[in-house]
Amino acid sequence: MSESVLQNEGAIRLGFFLGILVVIALWEIAAPRRSLIQSKLWRWPGTLGIVVINTVVMRLTFPILAVGAAVWTQQAGWGLFNIVALPAWLEVAVAVAVLDMVVYWQHRLFHVIPMFWRLHRMHHADVAFDVTTALRFHPIEIALSMVIKLAAVMVLGPAGLAVLIFEILLNGTAMFNHGNIRLPLGLDRWLRLLVVTPDMHRVHHSVLVGEYNSNFGFNLPWWDRLFGSYQDQPSLGHDQMSIGLSAYHGRICANLLWMLVLPFRTLETSPLPAEQEYQNDKS
Repeated sequence: MSESVLQNEGAIRLGFFLGILVVIALWEIAAPRRSLIQSKLWRWPGTLGIVVINTVVMRLTFPILAVGAAVWTQQAGWGLFNIVALPAWLEVAVAVAVLDMVVYWQHRLFHVIPMFWRLHRMHHADVAFDVTTALRFHPIEIALSMVIKLAAVMVLGPAGLAVLIFEILLNGTAMFNHGNIRLPLGLDRWLRLLVVTPDMHRVHHSVLVGEYNSNFGFNLPWWDRLFGSYQDQPSLGHDQMSIGLSAYHGRICANLLWMLVLPFRTLETSPLPAEQEYQNDKS
């Protein structure tokens, strides 16, 4: 059965991607958390254009992706899971958790290292926050992320099925926690013990430096709590907080060409009044 699943990896991942995207998009219409300051009709074409470009870049740049690398690594007998035998279910659970922690630290480093932040700020320059924000990453960042993921897979040596499950979970939860969707507060409080929720991750997209340098998790919420980067709520509240980067405003932030050249532009650092006030309070 697993061989059949891996042979149809692309179709399976595409099916989950489109299904989750449609569900979250409809959920945003039915129960929005915030009013968007830019319409989806203006924002979505540029972001979906980025998705197409990223897909082409990945197919042209990498002969194999993460699942294929896992299959090749197991056949070669490389990696920790080929040294320490675990039950299949436990191997999947450990592989998903460890790979998720790798993504957490990768994300955190992309905020710390200036060269990487130049790339990652394209994701944060989205002045709104909805399901498509989860897809808005620069092609160079996507390629670097794949290099890191391939290295992690080769060190671990997990089964291809475990990596496929991880990829589907990561992609699905990223679209979920970027969704502009309203959850009952009680449900959110309990759910964020198991998975990163939209209210939890929205803090990470605040214009305030102290807030966008928190809540780095995409899937599992435990790493932020364990490594001291968790912030429960935005200081101004979810309705009053500003989304994006203080240096960039307006419709230009959704322009495809603007997004692609942003890493090569000098970052303006003049803070918004709310950001300056936050910095003064912290000093």
